Amino acid sequence: MERPLTGWQALASPRFLISSWPWRAYLYLFTSVPVGLLTICVLIGLTAASALLSPIVIGILLLPLFPLAGVLIGGAERWRAGLMLMAGISSPHAVTPASLSLREKLKFRRREQASMRELGYGFVLGVLVWPFSAAVAGLSAAVLGVTIVTPVLADTEQVGMGPWTLDTVGEGLLFSVTFGPVFYVISSYLVGVLAAAEASLAKAMLGPRQEELQRNVAELRRSRLDLVDAFETERARIERHLHDGVQQRLVGLTMTLGLAELDLPEGEGRRLVVKAHSEAEAALADLREAVRGIHPRVLVDLGLEAAIREVADRSPMPVDVSMLLDSRLPPPIEAAAYFVVSEALSNAAKHAQATRCEVAGRLDGELLVITVTDNGVGGATVGAGTGLTGLVTRLDALGGTLVVDSPPGGPTRLRMECPCRLGD
Repeated sequence: MERPLTGWQALASPRFLISSWPWRAYLYLFTSVPVGLLTICVLIGLTAASALLSPIVIGILLLPLFPLAGVLIGGAERWRAGLMLMAGISSPHAVTPASLSLREKLKFRRREQASMRELGYGFVLGVLVWPFSAAVAGLSAAVLGVTIVTPVLADTEQVGMGPWTLDTVGEGLLFSVTFGPVFYVISSYLVGVLAAAEASLAKAMLGPRQEELQRNVAELRRSRLDLVDAFETERARIERHLHDGVQQRLVGLTMTLGLAELDLPEGEGRRLVVKAHSEAEAALADLREAVRGIHPRVLVDLGLEAAIREVADRSPMPVDVSMLLDSRLPPPIEAAAYFVVSEALSNAAKHAQATRCEVAGRLDGELLVITVTDNGVGGATVGAGTGLTGLVTRLDALGGTLVVDSPPGGPTRLRMECPCRLGD
């Protein structure tokens, strides 16, 4: 049986009475009392201060504090609703850009519709919800508690319980055994229904609307795209620094060592210069390979198809390339596709024992589809040290997917799909 996630699901469960849900309901209703009292006191205090200080303008300046008070109330109530809603209540607020100052963030927050809804819920909580919750939960707990301790009370004095008068421990015990379970069942379901209804009201007023959910998703997507753009910008900066700075210095060093090699006579000194010349040329070759891997120049200048053909030509195994692209794609998408193909070919050569590989790419409407297939031993998975995990994260930020089909024994087929427009 699945675990109940809401109070209503718990009430429908046959295990409700022997679960923790009745006590969660009591706790939820009882905590409504101090929270509701504090809320109404804060709202009355703000209202009084604003009214008293309005002749000197300060009261008018206090008006923006009401929506901000609603934000605090909403945050506290969403946290408290976790007692009756296992999944909690999602925040309806948009994520404020990190570049905004504190004053700008507060101004942005108080102008949101969600802040006013939270303020309205605070008024409902402070005026209506907590008194009703206190009355029902308090009366239920009092009746149940008196029923349980009736034997103790009847031992010292007469106790009137409806039409019965109990004056002995035995009579009190009989009453407790007879009516205690009945009162527990009635009070548990009564309190459970009220707590579930109160939690549903909180979710309806404090949860996000459909348009707010769509906006939050869009803003999350935009922030992730900003991270991708920042990453690509930094990658390009490093590539330019290495290509135009460090690489040129190494080229100059190799030329100087080459000239020195020609001028020096045979001997130990010439041998060391020849060795240094060879090491400098090897370092230059490694640097060029690293620069090509950081941000290949051919990708920037000629596009995705040319870059993929270049990395295929460098592969130690034969690679058949078939790319059907009509035009250039946005740089983040080209970069993601290039590194997916590059990583797939590298894995096929190093780990899959493949002897041949095929790369096919095409545009399917507004979708870029690239498949890389090798005839290796298979068994590849994302996150198993293949280097594909970061590419999956990058594609996810672009709205794309990466699927690896690699049964033991092969072949391995990697399929990448990504929207051609960043706004999709």
